[in-house]
Amino acid sequence: MLLNALQSRQLFHHALEHRYAILAVNADSASCITDVLEAARESDAPVIIETSLWQLKGRSFGAGNASLGMARYMVQISQMANSEPYKNVPVLYHTDHIKGPEAIALLKNAIRGLETKIMDVTVPLRPSTVSLDSSDFSEQDNIKHTLSLCQTAQEAGVPVTLEMEAGVDDGLTPLDLGERLLSGVASQAPGCIYLWAPGVGTQHGLQEDGSSFSSETVAAHQQLATRITGHPVGIALHGSSGLPEKALLDAVAAGVVKVNWSSESLLIRSRAALEYFVQSKQQLERGHPKWKDTAQDNGMNAFIADKYVGAVRKRIGLLGGNGHGAAFMHSLEG
Repeated sequence: MLLNALQSRQLFHHALEHRYAILAVNADSASCITDVLEAARESDAPVIIETSLWQLKGRSFGAGNASLGMARYMVQISQMANSEPYKNVPVLYHTDHIKGPEAIALLKNAIRGLETKIMDVTVPLRPSTVSLDSSDFSEQDNIKHTLSLCQTAQEAGVPVTLEMEAGVDDGLTPLDLGERLLSGVASQAPGCIYLWAPGVGTQHGLQEDGSSFSSETVAAHQQLATRITGHPVGIALHGSSGLPEKALLDAVAAGVVKVNWSSESLLIRSRAALEYFVQSKQQLERGHPKWKDTAQDNGMNAFIADKYVGAVRKRIGLLGGNGHGAAFMHSLEG
């Protein structure tokens, strides 16, 4: 089931209370969305599916139009997450790494609701949770633009569940900087921030050994964010690809509730695609009796799924997510 903004807050609280983290996968195709949902279903775990700007503007969704891409993406996730196989899987759609000149307008429109016409019915589609990539912002601009998203939600009369970030690739975020950023928003727009993404020694991309990662920094920032906002706030871990298992376990124990997974995920899928076409080269020759089955989209994607779904399940299990899907859905009913 695709969760809304308020239900998402409950999920983060549930993860923090029970000390597990939700895997957040950057999925850049419809087949990847299906594979992630299938892995979550098999693991009985909540899952986050998120997109960066390059996915929204890619040919699989917006073909250059980010707003269209986000609406199309949300339709895809809504249909799948609310379908019979996955209706008991807690699913979030999160906006990740949205930056540049179009970012603010795109996110504000998403918070208001991207109006999408399906047959003769117009439906406003909103992401479950929202983040704004602040890597190009000054401290003051980070606060200003994050506040503008909160104000947009207030004006629209809708809740928004935000992930606020510091400069994730800038080493360890000092606590005094975290206090200024969080206080700058929470003091003027309370009740919006439910995830905090400080720098904890990780880097985006494929890391070598994760030796600069600091679980102590995670714990300190989790306590800081909870104190400043007045409600439980979990830490979002960016740059998890390549981190050793012990670092991920330590991160969850220290208060990480969301773990972004992009680079390693892309590598697994692209290597599987390469292997498929190398193995199938002869079957793609003219006249081969299996050329059409081999060339069809399902041939490659089924091959990728065989290798990828298990990797997603392993990642979910490592983060402690197994078995928490049904438990959370039961808590919603209660």
